[in-house]
Amino acid sequence: MRFLQEYRDPTPCRALLARIAAAATRPWAIMEICGGQTHAILRHGLDQMLPPSLTLVHGPGCPVCVTPLETIDRALAIAARPGVIFTSFGDMLRVPGSRDDLMRVKSRGGDVRFVDSPLEALQLARRHPDREVVFLAVGFETTAPGNAMAVRQAAREGLTNFSELVSHVLVPPAMAAILGAPANRVQGFLAAGHVCAVMGWREYEPLAARFGVPIVPTGFEPVDLLQGILSCVEMLERGEAGVENRYARIVKRDGNPAARAVVDEVFEVCDRPWRGIGVIPGSGLRLRAAYAAYDAERRFDVGDIAPQEPRECISGEILQGVKKPDQCAAFGKACTPATPLGATMVSSEGACAAYWKYHRRNP
Repeated sequence: MRFLQEYRDPTPCRALLARIAAAATRPWAIMEICGGQTHAILRHGLDQMLPPSLTLVHGPGCPVCVTPLETIDRALAIAARPGVIFTSFGDMLRVPGSRDDLMRVKSRGGDVRFVDSPLEALQLARRHPDREVVFLAVGFETTAPGNAMAVRQAAREGLTNFSELVSHVLVPPAMAAILGAPANRVQGFLAAGHVCAVMGWREYEPLAARFGVPIVPTGFEPVDLLQGILSCVEMLERGEAGVENRYARIVKRDGNPAARAVVDEVFEVCDRPWRGIGVIPGSGLRLRAAYAAYDAERRFDVGDIAPQEPRECISGEILQGVKKPDQCAAFGKACTPATPLGATMVSSEGACAAYWKYHRRNP
């Protein structure tokens, strides 16, 4: 707790806010990549204490939010099958597919279970050799090592009733897609500290140079976030591009080599659709051929999937920083946590959920 208090102390926060106000002489738009950062910014009211010229926009860094609709629909079809134990992290159970969600499948008798980790799903496979146990493996670079380890362990034990429905995504290609989009207004990034803890920040360097932007890996506490914003503003004011690490107590330039090694052994890079955004080249991970036996998409033929997004939902624009949640006509009306239209309202890290929870609405 003492460690947390150090990074929530109001005194350094006020000093950092004063330095940001003094440094920002022009309007700037900075994107925080991670949904966890979005929630921390709103929870502590940092967005309301920054100078008006500085705009924080919210990025696609919520794995639940960006899992494509076709993957959700495929998960629903697999989970409804007899003999299947379908497992997932809690938030995924309420993410709406085209016509259903996993909670409704469960209410109709499907064996859908919440788990805290893929290793828990692996344990279910050991205890139920007569059942097919499927884990919905979503997330960014942060969850990929654990999901890779579960597959590798299943292979080592010779388990034949465990598989993963993989929908992993990678952050740097998404940042490149945002910066290259015609509607882009992002001028600098706060990079997600936990992603960088795994992958490091080396791969951000060519991205910063290519688009001429500052990228600042940072943490999730107020002092961390304000230090990241200050660094980003100062680089923008100096006209500098590059990477400045403001999460040095956790993040190293090369990340975690052991975690990267297990990811590289089990997964390979592929093109991947992002919900509400579309296909981003080289932005996903899939199981390598050596581990194809653990690929639920290959194991279960669910036929053609024809996903249908609700027309009112603008989560794709929100995830790219083009609009904010309170600029959606359905926000707080047709779309609430009890009646979500999109994943950004369902996820505990979603931007719409954050705006609802912390009462951010236009007057």
